[in-house]
Amino acid sequence: EEYENELKILLVPKDPNDEKNVIIEVRGGAGGDEAALFAGDLFRMYSRYAERRGWKTSLMSSNETGVGGYKEVSFMIKGKGAYSRLKYESGVHRVQRIPTTAVLPEVEDVEIEVNPEDVRVDVFRSSGNGGQSVNTTDSAVRLTHIPTGEVVSCQDEKSQLKNKEKAMKILKARLYDKALAEQQKGIAAERKSQVGTGDRSERIRTYNFPQGRVSDHRINLTLYKLDSFIDGDLDEMIDALITVDQTEKMSSI
Repeated sequence: EEYENELKILLVPKDPNDEKNVIIEVRGGAGGDEAALFAGDLFRMYSRYAERRGWKTSLMSSNETGVGGYKEVSFMIKGKGAYSRLKYESGVHRVQRIPTTAVLPEVEDVEIEVNPEDVRVDVFRSSGNGGQSVNTTDSAVRLTHIPTGEVVSCQDEKSQLKNKEKAMKILKARLYDKALAEQQKGIAAERKSQVGTGDRSERIRTYNFPQGRVSDHRINLTLYKLDSFIDGDLDEMIDALITVDQTEKMSSI
């Protein structure tokens, strides 16, 4: 029976993105400063998880608030299999207010082509908290993909070229994600995992600080170790998500 289960796991179709780096976008929802602070907590949580696994985190774009949080922050986690471990994190993470996360595989140029004529490039001076200028040159970059209306801004680097490169990576990842979502709409329901990679409008997890627990609503798992979880100790939860995902996929073989 053990060998049979191992064989079934090997027969489960492999996600072609599993071995890739991952881009994570965290956006604070309604709730102002409180939501922005929790968005910052999630950024640090994923950064600590990456550190625990020997992966590297690279900040790509951020919109900080004066209270030390983020209205929005995008970052790349570089490491073999990063996407395979973190692809289940897409969706609404609830504390008292709601930040939403989007998890995207890093996209190579060969996978999705963006016509330069479809992208409007605007440059402007980087600004810090309160809107004050923090740079004397127009190094910040805003890319607008005209066909879809997708907008990406990046001002974290002092170099306009580097900001443009980072913004383009995020733009390509978003466009790839949209194309993939459209493709997946055509997949028969019986071939979909109940866990999947998460509907971004779906509340996937609740972080209850007074009771020190974190609950994943997709697999009905509650862990009473919120402090260590927020510090990046995510493996127990991620392993459970992967197990349920593989079980669902094996049942269709």
